[in-house]
Amino acid sequence: MEPSTRPLVEDLTGDPEIARHFAAEAELAAMLRFERELAEAQAALGLVPAEAAAAIGRAIENLSWPSAAAGVQQGMARDGVPVPALVRALRAAVDEPHAAFVHGGATSQDVVDTGLMLRLRAVLAELQTRLGTLLASLDALAARDGTIAVMAQTRMQAALPFTASDKIATWRAPLAGVLRRLDERARHLPLQLGGPIGTGDSFGSRFAELRAELAGRLGLADAAPWHSDRTPILDMAQLFALLNGTLGKIGQDLALLAQSDRGAIRLAGGGGSSAMAHKSNPVGAEALVALGRFNAGLLGLLAQSLIHENERSGAAWTLEWMVLPQMAEASGAALRIADELLRGARFQKP
Repeated sequence: MEPSTRPLVEDLTGDPEIARHFAAEAELAAMLRFERELAEAQAALGLVPAEAAAAIGRAIENLSWPSAAAGVQQGMARDGVPVPALVRALRAAVDEPHAAFVHGGATSQDVVDTGLMLRLRAVLAELQTRLGTLLASLDALAARDGTIAVMAQTRMQAALPFTASDKIATWRAPLAGVLRRLDERARHLPLQLGGPIGTGDSFGSRFAELRAELAGRLGLADAAPWHSDRTPILDMAQLFALLNGTLGKIGQDLALLAQSDRGAIRLAGGGGSSAMAHKSNPVGAEALVALGRFNAGLLGLLAQSLIHENERSGAAWTLEWMVLPQMAEASGAALRIADELLRGARFQKP
């Protein structure tokens, strides 16, 4: 058996489906889409020859990425950003005299930040689908077990009786709110286009037209340059933390409800013990709590990228690249685990 390079914990808390949107291949594809659509938008406005945009498109289609990707990875280590090496490779692949129109007026931040928004759109779509499935699982649980009596607990002490439906409603309502927020954010992911220092001057007098044209082609919101305003990144991070925290609360409740001396709920697929064969540990519920706390901590870390010196910060930018993918993957994993838990859960009659 070939040893895995992934930590064992990722078999519990990882999410390859979400992680693939942050892999090098996905990053390159998104950045190349930006370069292609920028050239097409400029050609549509008569700012570059149509032949140049077509040549750039052909080069992107025909580029040999095993070799080019290696150069981009080396460039990332050298330049602290992948775009200079990417642009060099693309210009080398474009027929003359059209190479000069590659990346016209743009800067690395336009490519990287817009590429991130394109990938986050796919991530949000996946999270919305999973959250919709989870809400349906909660509804099914309420329909089957909703009339079962449950003792409400306040400050970890028995309070007053209510029903399983009442308990499930405390989980469902905030999740429905998160789903609305995910939809709102997905519809307003912003284009990043501002040129070297975020003024748009490098694109000439028709910058506003170009920005609107490019946003339409990419399916992103037309937005003023946000080079040192990292609000769009923190908006995403807050959503991830909110989702994970809400699911973590459900996990905590499930773990308490399933305690052997309470037995208010039975969870399918409990984890075993190496020393106590009678135990069925609430592994999934515990993972939800851990993931909720994980993203809460990462949110505080990522918030430091708001301290973004002057017109571009290499340090704050790098911090975003390190942290945000982990938050997205934790959100995907928590939704997967929560749905598995709740589909297999059964409230127990007293």
